Amino acid sequence: MTAVQEPATAVRTVTVSIDGREVTVADGTTIYDAAKQVGVDIPVLCHNERYDPVGVCRMCVVDTGGRAFAAACVRPCEDGMQVQTATDEVERSRAVLTEMLMSDQPAPEEDRKHTTTRDNLLFDLADGYGVGQDTLPRGSGRGTDLSNPVIAVDHDACILCDRCVRACDDVQGNDVIGRSGKGYATRIAFDLNDPMGKSSCVTCGECVQACPTGALTNKAIGGIPIRPREELDQVESVCPYCGVGCALTYNVDRERGAIVFAEGRDQPGSQSRLCVKGRYGWDYAASPQRLTVPLIRVDSSYPKGPLSADVRGDRNGDNDRGRAGAGGNRSGGGRDTRPGKDRGRKPGGLVDYDEVLPHFREATWDEALDLVARRLKEIHAESGPGAIAGFGSAKCSNEEAYLFQKLIRTGFGTNNVDHCTRLCHASSVAALFEGVGSGAVSTTYGDVVNADVVIITGSNPTANHPVASSFFKQARRRGTKIIYVDPRASTVAEHADVFVQLKPGTDVAFYNALMHEVIRNGNIDRDFIANRTSNYDELARTVAEYPPERAAQITGVDADMIREVARLWGEARAGVVYWGMGISQHTTGTDNARCLIALCSITGNVGRPGTGLHPLRGQNNVQGASDAGLIPMFYPDYQGVDREATRLRFEEAWGTRLDPNRGLTVTEIVKSALEPGGVRGMYMLGENPFLSDPNINKVRKALTALDFLVVQDIFLTETAEFADVILPATSYLEKDGTYTNTDRRVQLGRKVLDAPGQARADWAIVQDIARRVGLDWNYQSPSEVFDEMVELMPSYANLRWDNLGSSGKLYPNADPEHTDGTIVMFDESFNTDDGLAHLVPAEWLPAKELPDADYPMVLNTGRLLEHWHTGSMTRRSFALDAISPVAEVYMHPKDAADRGLVHGELARVRSRRGTIELLVRVSHREQLGNVFIPFHFREAAANLLTIDEIDPYGKIPEFKFCAVQVEAL
Repeated sequence: MTAVQEPATAVRTVTVSIDGREVTVADGTTIYDAAKQVGVDIPVLCHNERYDPVGVCRMCVVDTGGRAFAAACVRPCEDGMQVQTATDEVERSRAVLTEMLMSDQPAPEEDRKHTTTRDNLLFDLADGYGVGQDTLPRGSGRGTDLSNPVIAVDHDACILCDRCVRACDDVQGNDVIGRSGKGYATRIAFDLNDPMGKSSCVTCGECVQACPTGALTNKAIGGIPIRPREELDQVESVCPYCGVGCALTYNVDRERGAIVFAEGRDQPGSQSRLCVKGRYGWDYAASPQRLTVPLIRVDSSYPKGPLSADVRGDRNGDNDRGRAGAGGNRSGGGRDTRPGKDRGRKPGGLVDYDEVLPHFREATWDEALDLVARRLKEIHAESGPGAIAGFGSAKCSNEEAYLFQKLIRTGFGTNNVDHCTRLCHASSVAALFEGVGSGAVSTTYGDVVNADVVIITGSNPTANHPVASSFFKQARRRGTKIIYVDPRASTVAEHADVFVQLKPGTDVAFYNALMHEVIRNGNIDRDFIANRTSNYDELARTVAEYPPERAAQITGVDADMIREVARLWGEARAGVVYWGMGISQHTTGTDNARCLIALCSITGNVGRPGTGLHPLRGQNNVQGASDAGLIPMFYPDYQGVDREATRLRFEEAWGTRLDPNRGLTVTEIVKSALEPGGVRGMYMLGENPFLSDPNINKVRKALTALDFLVVQDIFLTETAEFADVILPATSYLEKDGTYTNTDRRVQLGRKVLDAPGQARADWAIVQDIARRVGLDWNYQSPSEVFDEMVELMPSYANLRWDNLGSSGKLYPNADPEHTDGTIVMFDESFNTDDGLAHLVPAEWLPAKELPDADYPMVLNTGRLLEHWHTGSMTRRSFALDAISPVAEVYMHPKDAADRGLVHGELARVRSRRGTIELLVRVSHREQLGNVFIPFHFREAAANLLTIDEIDPYGKIPEFKFCAVQVEAL
């Protein structure tokens, strides 16, 4: 295991004098950077260390003894140079420049002296030089642009420093901002001078963070006024959305108990970057729809479950919404036939509180917790441990995941505990454990900088992992070749050197063909194969049957393109594969990942900087929740529950007998609830399977069939509508805990706000239930839980709450007091029993459900940039819902035209399992015969359509392939 090492080379140095202070620096160092080393502060406006210097503002000019002043941010030092940074003439030059820039600035009301990210640098300079605004003629004005919901543009405040341009282009790689006009009319422009809100801007806010004046500022969200940062409290935390785990700072108004704005914070991974969700998607926590008091169902005869027709999906009158109460029937089948009830689409697609809450009553915490413990214990006593199951959450902290799985295992004697990893990367984890002995990534997303060639496959990182994608785009600009493999031409394709648009479900054939060609061309690493792998001969025999011509017939990819991709990969000095759920969410997901492991292994692309295997994690703590044991076949740190020595060690640590058998996964639990003698009682913590799981009709029947369901969440979700007890939890922003990102970085999430009403932290609620079922728990804080975890998790060895610091630590980490941790794993051996990479050949198999005359199209589901999973958070965020408010089906223009469908009009999409209605979006990103539907929208729930066939190894559902028909209403 190694960290990235820079090659040791001799560096030429130069010695300069700056204001009489001599300093020796590397050749090429700018005067500005050299001055910083000796404590000389040179004023700047256009310059920031995060962007390449351009020297356009001339505020940093210094006297080098030449005929003209030099811009310190771009002028390199020369040996023997004598630099004066603050002579009278230099200062006069800066003062005049400041006066000219101030002349067109908007009136300096007190609240304009600060932007929402940092102090206004121009106003600070004006104050320092005593410069006002009345000495020079004022221009006619260049206007404002308020079209973006959360960013305001004031062109009169713009000084054309181009920081926003460089932030957008060089850092985020979005290439939206430029300049338009000439002379005085010159101003920053979005795309072809479009309004910002109508342009291709993705509202990442990097430009706002870059702006040194008030030209780009955050708008107030939720009526919380923008205030200077020195009047606010700063809380360092981590973004609560995707697995990239960006470090950020919340600026908090304690008087109002609210967040005013968020900004990126430096950290080795994210390097101060954020996306639209991290920067603007935090106001969901202040929603008036937060659950604030425990609720108990009052009418046991009333049908449970979602009431609105838009989420019932009842084809041919079959909806199975009846929910067993006193004397009820466990198989369900009841139907709500009350007259006069509006069954139409709910505004905003959220649960209708007015319709649902009358069937619950408020309760005290003691009453609700006593009922939960009593009913779960009764079911356990009557039907045995197998009748209990728990769904945990990848949005909760490591400590909460650890306690939840410990409760299910020690309080109820079962391993029936799982979470959403079963719906995203379970097949990747299965293949990685089999192949390399670890379910975590072998290198970081930032290690892309060291790669010659990168394969991004089955992923849309610009939408799902936008900050990670910014590093991919930067690497490409520096020369890294990007090969993008996916059925959809997402925006990643626009940044790729080679885009491979293969047919859905044909990944195994494609990667077998790549390996066929790599072997045929002799581009394998024979030493690595001989010393670091097993089963190569069997792999070679299998891929020999997949020449490019055969693969072309299966995948639809031209044979010559397959050969070109194989050549690029085979000749690369270092290559990384990053993959997403387009690889994992198939019935052949484990086989897909096996192929990627083999492709890297036979070319020696594991264990060195710029090489490796990286399944990009979906939710903010799906890596940590899996590490902490929130999966049915492993204790914490992936220690098998069916291994006797492991079980005995945990029995000793936890002081109780444990189940020696693997538990049921998410999809198996749903199936079990429909079977006699199956799961009867469930504890659901922060999961919403009614929208996230496949084949919603089946999920409905399963939830209906349960004897008892307790849901612990921050909002009334669709799943909570089935509950007998609802427990109000704190949001991510209202508690402390650790979270582990896709890079294996363990970071602290800190409490930002007070909890609303009686809402309580998840870990505290879990502990109270544990005590009521007879467990002697007495944790005083999450840090105590973390200490216990680390003792049982070898991968987390040496980590302590106190040594995580402000940027967290990568694991494994031999010395977290002094190092950031391991970037590249498997430099000497793999974590398998024999230390070798196990190569597992795979044969291509077609998808389980293929198109036919009735259902001729293939449905692919996924996420949008602005939204998150079932939308319970993002659809309650002003910015995110304003930017992307409606459900759409993305279709190729010809497919739409053939069906008489017009962009922006309603269409019906149906599969063998259900029907939904949503708007048509004509999109050139789709292949002919394929459609894409995001699954965030309750009113057009994509998972009414998907099948529940699963991968036999990872037990993950087939979200990426099912047969549908799209037709005009």
